[in-house]
Amino acid sequence: MTTAARNLRDHFEALRANKWFESFVIAIIIISALLIGAKTYEETSRFEQIMGWFDLFITVFFLAELLIRLAAERRPVDFFKNGWNIFDTIIVVASLIPVDDSEMVLLARLLRIFRVLRLVSLIPELRMLMAALLKSIPRMGYVLLLMFIIFYIYAAIGSFLFASVDEFLWGNISIAMLTLFRVATFESWTSIMYGTMEQYPWSWLYYLTFIFLTAFVFLNMMIGIVLEVMQKESAAMALESGEGEAADVKWIRAQVSTLQAQLDRIESKLK
Repeated sequence: MTTAARNLRDHFEALRANKWFESFVIAIIIISALLIGAKTYEETSRFEQIMGWFDLFITVFFLAELLIRLAAERRPVDFFKNGWNIFDTIIVVASLIPVDDSEMVLLARLLRIFRVLRLVSLIPELRMLMAALLKSIPRMGYVLLLMFIIFYIYAAIGSFLFASVDEFLWGNISIAMLTLFRVATFESWTSIMYGTMEQYPWSWLYYLTFIFLTAFVFLNMMIGIVLEVMQKESAAMALESGEGEAADVKWIRAQVSTLQAQLDRIESKLK
């Protein structure tokens, strides 16, 4: 690599690490999201041409920003070793689909909505939250499986007992499971309970035990799983930053030791 190319890469690397540039990119992403939302209002149709120019500017800016980050890498292939960089590349390339084409206009608009997700790749805290969410999904799957079993049992019981009370809510097990989902989300669950209590006064016990299991126990289990994974991800992030600080401290100590040795040699020569 020539000296000019190395200097250009260093400039791109400094620009990529610049906080002001990063903040400007985040601001453009937010403006892009607001622009997409504004297009859903009929009142903005009179500014369609201006908004089209804004959209073109945002697309070109995202492409330039992606190329800057790519050029800042010592080896361009290392850029695509990061999953978030691949995600950004897909979003930016998808944004290049022309909106004017009648066959692709819907797809292009839908893909432009996902540009707001670039905030996740730019902000470390959001990346940590997303990583914690993705890593907690496998463990949450077992909780969801247990919840499904509870739903199925209660739906079968409810269908057998309450179908004569309300065929629309308890006609079969699938409808009963939808009704129980409504109960679990507290959507007018008291009216459902009072409807069955007219014929089965003890049915309040059925609803209270179901709500206790689903809304309190299982929900808190899911929250606990996510919090545990978030703590691990936060500790890993702190450890990475701590290792970086430790490396800097080691380098400074090495430089101080070198200077001290040089001073000792100069002092010995003066004596």
